[in-house]
Amino acid sequence: MFEVLMYLFENYMDGSVALNADQDTIVSELEQAGFSRNEIGRALDWLDGLNRVQETVQSGPQFTPHAIRHFALEESERLGLEGRGFLLYLEQLSILDPMTREIVIDRLMALDNREVDLGRIKWVVLIALFNQPDKKSALSLLQDMILSDAFDVLH
Repeated sequence: MFEVLMYLFENYMDGSVALNADQDTIVSELEQAGFSRNEIGRALDWLDGLNRVQETVQSGPQFTPHAIRHFALEESERLGLEGRGFLLYLEQLSILDPMTREIVIDRLMALDNREVDLGRIKWVVLIALFNQPDKKSALSLLQDMILSDAFDVLH
């Protein structure tokens, strides 16, 4: 499923998670690209879930900037120490705020266990920030961070 999300992000999104083409066209193109109908459906459901959780979090009670997140056991196990530390680091850099953090955690928990690692956590944060117009500066910082990490690997 995650590969489908990355493909959609790279090819269809232009500032919101609303895709630029009708769903039948997207499904057809994804099948031609080699993705199974099951994986495509799961990815589209994941994106619908992203829209729903953003609406829920934004219309709910506001978090203070100093809100502390206590992870449930299942969240701790799924994200791991490295993933939780990375999310905290992004909050300390003001890339994530408490509301966006909750959106990211919700979408990470919607992935399969085997699909949650540090690289994929970065992608989920990127997708969540990309879908929020008021987070463009945070998105830019994260993109710079991810690109600098990629170039460090090459050298």
